[in-house]
Amino acid sequence: MVWFIGARRTKRTQQRADFISRLSYGIPVLVAFALMFADSDSVSLSWLVVPIFHSNTVLAATGVTLTALGVAFAIWARLYIGQNWSSAVTIKVGHQLIRTGPYGWVRHPIYSGILLAMLGTALVRRQPRGVIAFLLLWLAFLLKSRMEERFMRQAFGPEYDDYIRTTGALVPRIHF
Repeated sequence: MVWFIGARRTKRTQQRADFISRLSYGIPVLVAFALMFADSDSVSLSWLVVPIFHSNTVLAATGVTLTALGVAFAIWARLYIGQNWSSAVTIKVGHQLIRTGPYGWVRHPIYSGILLAMLGTALVRRQPRGVIAFLLLWLAFLLKSRMEERFMRQAFGPEYDDYIRTTGALVPRIHF
C-alpha cells in the first residue's frame, strides 16, 4: 500500500531507462518473487521445496525478525525518498540527491530492505527455492542499481561520485 499510494505523488519523469533495460532486471525480480511465494504444490521441481535443514525456534525467529526489519527499512526508505521515487530507473524533473536517513547508510536502501526481507523469508521457508530466489533478487537489484548509478552520475556528477566513495550500494560500508 505504501508504494501504491506513494506512486501517485511522484515528480514527472525527465529520463527513463529503455524497455529492454527494464526487462533485464524486471524479469529476475518477477521470477524470484514467483519462486519464493508460489504455493509448494505448484512448484513443478520437487527438489525446490525439500527442506534444506530442520526447523527450530531460533531459525524461525531470526527469519521473521530479518523479514520485519527488511520490510520496515524498505518502507522507511520509500517514504524518505518521497517524490523522487520511481519503480523504473529514472531521473525526475527537479530530482534531488538524497544522502540522509536510510540513504546515509546505503545508496539503495529500498533494495537492501527487500533483500533482507527475502533472506528472512528464505530462512523461514528452509527450501532451495528460497536461496535461488534471494540470489536472483540480488542479481536483479545489482543490475538495476548499476543502471541507476549511471543515471545519477549524469545528473549529479562529482557530488554523486563523492556519495559513492562514502556509502555502500546495497550493504553499508564500514569505516574504521
